[in-house]
Amino acid sequence: MSGALSHIRVLDLSRVLAGPWCGQILGDLGAEVIKIERPGSGDDTRHWGPPFLKDSQGENTAEAAYYLSANRNKQSLTVDFTQPEGQRLIRQLVAQSDVLLENFKVGGLAAYGLDYASLKAINPRLIYCSITGFGQDGPYAQRAGYDFMIQGLGGLMSLTGRSDAEQGAGPVKVGVALTDILTGLYATVGVLAALAHRERTGEGQHIDTALLDVQVACLGNQALNYLTTGVAPKRMGNAHPNIVPYQDFPTADGDFILTVGNDAQFRKFCTVAGRPEWADDPRFASNKARVAHRAELIPLIRQVTVFRTTAEWVSELERAGVPCGPINDVAQVFADPQVRHRGLRLDMPHSQAGSVPQVASPLRLSASPVSYRHAPPLLGEHSEALLQHLLGLDARQIAALRQAGVI
Repeated sequence: MSGALSHIRVLDLSRVLAGPWCGQILGDLGAEVIKIERPGSGDDTRHWGPPFLKDSQGENTAEAAYYLSANRNKQSLTVDFTQPEGQRLIRQLVAQSDVLLENFKVGGLAAYGLDYASLKAINPRLIYCSITGFGQDGPYAQRAGYDFMIQGLGGLMSLTGRSDAEQGAGPVKVGVALTDILTGLYATVGVLAALAHRERTGEGQHIDTALLDVQVACLGNQALNYLTTGVAPKRMGNAHPNIVPYQDFPTADGDFILTVGNDAQFRKFCTVAGRPEWADDPRFASNKARVAHRAELIPLIRQVTVFRTTAEWVSELERAGVPCGPINDVAQVFADPQVRHRGLRLDMPHSQAGSVPQVASPLRLSASPVSYRHAPPLLGEHSEALLQHLLGLDARQIAALRQAGVI
């Protein structure tokens, strides 16, 4: 079965994470994705190691794990588009493509005639997706934007970390570049919406996606907690501002997470915990009351949970229908039976290492499933084949381009 986007060609001029994440999703869905990279160096993340992928002898290759996380199902074509001949190659490819992804600074590609207005004249059906830190306009538009900075500026770090009353208090970033990843997801949604629009109208369009916009949008319920009250939420550690109990608790051998979503679940938890009277206590009988009396209830629960192991709590509460779970490290995640059953770790053939591990797409489509066709490519791995196949260049012309440093 062909992928849902097998009729779509994408030029991915982006680097690092947000744009490449979008390109990888489109590739997983079947699109032909051509990654345009700088000759000699390529995507910055190729060098963001250690760790690096190891070959069959256990020696490091030049492929950093960071790069490998966001670049499968792509072909690598090296083009120096600061040169006029490189610009000509990109424009020729644009004429045959459906989508272009880029995350240069605002106006950065205009100097090379590769901005949306210039390329729209070549291909009016082109969907041109720009990803920047702050968007195409506004007082911050010319600033560079990085995930860590945006997590702070966009409010996420003000909500992440221990509360001011606890030891070790202070703002903390999320352990992965979540703003970049969410921006890649939103960019993908924008591309898919633009493709749907083009099906009806025949028109392409420009998509303006900004890390700051995405981060603010993804404050979710915490944004509305502020907008409806005028009071900015504070860091609460692992506690939930609107639900109690909904956090981590100590056990006899570690910690576990208890996520009680309604009063019926709380009553079941109380029974398992051997404290059925809590469910009828006016201070705790409803979620509203539990939020108001959080400071009284949480210590009581902690005094109970320490007497059983994490495995015992998870087993007993699951049987009772109370949502809960362990706090796994990444090694435990990939050893988890559900993760293994769902095939979330996979291996793809790799020309240098024999195989390369990957994290599978979470998308499960019954009629047009995702596919894993290309391992993250070596720098310029497909340059000659693409130039021959798409632009009809012969060996002599390709050699001349290589000699001039264009590819």
